[in-house]
Amino acid sequence: MNDTELKKKITLSGLSRLFKLYRYLKPYKWEYGLGLVFLFGSSAASLAFPKLLGELVEAGNQGILADQINRIALILVVVLVVQSVFSFFRIFLFVRVAEKTLADLRQSTYNHLIKLPMKFFQQRRVGELNSRISADITLLQDALTTTLAEFIRQLIVIIGGVGLMMITSLKLTLFMLAIVPVVVVLVVVFGRYIRRLSKLAQAQVADSNTVVEETLQGIQSVKSFTNEFFEMARYRVKTREIAKTGIKNGKLRGAFSSFIILGLFGTMVAVIWRGSALLATGELATGELFSFVIYTVFIGGTIGGMADVFARVQKFIGATEDLMEIFNEVPEPVYQVAELEPHQILHGGIRFEHLSFSYPNRPDFQVLKHIDVDIQPDSLVALVGPSGAGKSTFVSLLPGLYEPTSGRILFDGINNLDIPLSVLRSQMAIVPQDIFLFGGTIRENIAYGRPGATDDMIEDAARKANAWEFIGKFPAGLDTLVGERGTQLSGGQRQRIAIARAVLKDPRILILDEATSSLDSENERLVQDALEKLMKGRTSIVIAHRLSTIRKADLILVMDKGQIVEQGTHNELLRSATGLYRNLSELQFQG
Repeated sequence: MNDTELKKKITLSGLSRLFKLYRYLKPYKWEYGLGLVFLFGSSAASLAFPKLLGELVEAGNQGILADQINRIALILVVVLVVQSVFSFFRIFLFVRVAEKTLADLRQSTYNHLIKLPMKFFQQRRVGELNSRISADITLLQDALTTTLAEFIRQLIVIIGGVGLMMITSLKLTLFMLAIVPVVVVLVVVFGRYIRRLSKLAQAQVADSNTVVEETLQGIQSVKSFTNEFFEMARYRVKTREIAKTGIKNGKLRGAFSSFIILGLFGTMVAVIWRGSALLATGELATGELFSFVIYTVFIGGTIGGMADVFARVQKFIGATEDLMEIFNEVPEPVYQVAELEPHQILHGGIRFEHLSFSYPNRPDFQVLKHIDVDIQPDSLVALVGPSGAGKSTFVSLLPGLYEPTSGRILFDGINNLDIPLSVLRSQMAIVPQDIFLFGGTIRENIAYGRPGATDDMIEDAARKANAWEFIGKFPAGLDTLVGERGTQLSGGQRQRIAIARAVLKDPRILILDEATSSLDSENERLVQDALEKLMKGRTSIVIAHRLSTIRKADLILVMDKGQIVEQGTHNELLRSATGLYRNLSELQFQG
């Protein structure tokens, strides 16, 4: 494939993605169509205006009766009123349709984004994605409300104006059009550069938004390390890059506008010069020349205005391409689980068969290697081992956050790929070490485990999690705001809210990342007691950092460098003279 064919393919692909967005207009096609009718009407009225002005001048020049002059003037007033009314309804309908369409597009983008697999989010930053769903869609709003309508109006003015000019004087029209190809070529050349710079500017804005978002999310770390000025400098670099690109873009657009102005007034001078010659020979009337000059100004100004519209269209296409990149990602097959069928209920048996795993962005490095293990229903299984041994990856495979590179996972003897993802995840709960709470109320955070739960169910879950003793002391009770990421609560309180959330979900399989490792003795006792209640009657898999908390485990899996190097009960593993578990145990208890 040569360069020309490749460019053509890329252009067609870009246009294809662009038109995909217009499916969101379909529910509002009648309103949009009516807006187009008003657009055509207002554009036609604007085209009639120079013609009527020319007739008015000609009537005065020929000494026609005042009644006829008044009649032409009255028609002009009517045309102006019609144009004003049509313009109002055009703008109103386009804005109405655009707002509805963009609400649908935002929802569709968010719905698609939230269904994407974890590997997608590993390769993207939150600030970048936030920019896509806010800044890029805002650009589309401008395109749907003004840019597209303005582009269509300008095309009507140019095509209609040239047609009327040809009727008035073919010779003068051909003379004027001799200059147009130069302007058109320049539009194409400049447009290509403007599009490239516009897309670069959008990417730089997304990068700067990422810096702001990360800094504000980690503001405690920023202040703890006194890195305010480091972050200021980092953001300054990004904003200066945006400014530099914007200035370069402005220089190009300024040069473009300057050439258009030169071409516009040059064309006017040339048209009046040539028209005066035709006027002298009687081939053209005074009113016709007047109309022709106004049409020339209309068309020249419209071509000049197309520079700005074209730049906005390029931004629109760039934003569309970025959005389409998200839509081209394949989402997970998730759906809302109303009620489980009897055959879908898990009993808690899990088996890993010859399983290996590598992360998508590091395919050459195996995080897990040849894992073979059988976990019995309702058992307590502990994962221990040094940092980086693969413990967190092991548990992340259970809810299908990632797919094994090779091998398989069986639940009650059924391949996990044969179980709908939503059915599988609906019967699991995870209580991580680093608890994430949403910035709403305690009630909302606990109810996240089962949306639609009653107050009695939420209170019962809080009591089982030993969380009611502090919730009851708050003046607002369950309606207490937890703050951004739960910062208004202590570590122990956040842990117990997360446990209450898991209690409310009532999972068959429970995954725990040692939830007591960073707590004081009192909070550790309360959290450990809540966890023991939660683990009863279900399969529990615990990532253990403190070996003292897993002595009663039915099975301990000792991991090192992505492999299970030992397995057994606490007493069985201690009998090994040189085992890793024995060494870890001795180090901890000596400490």
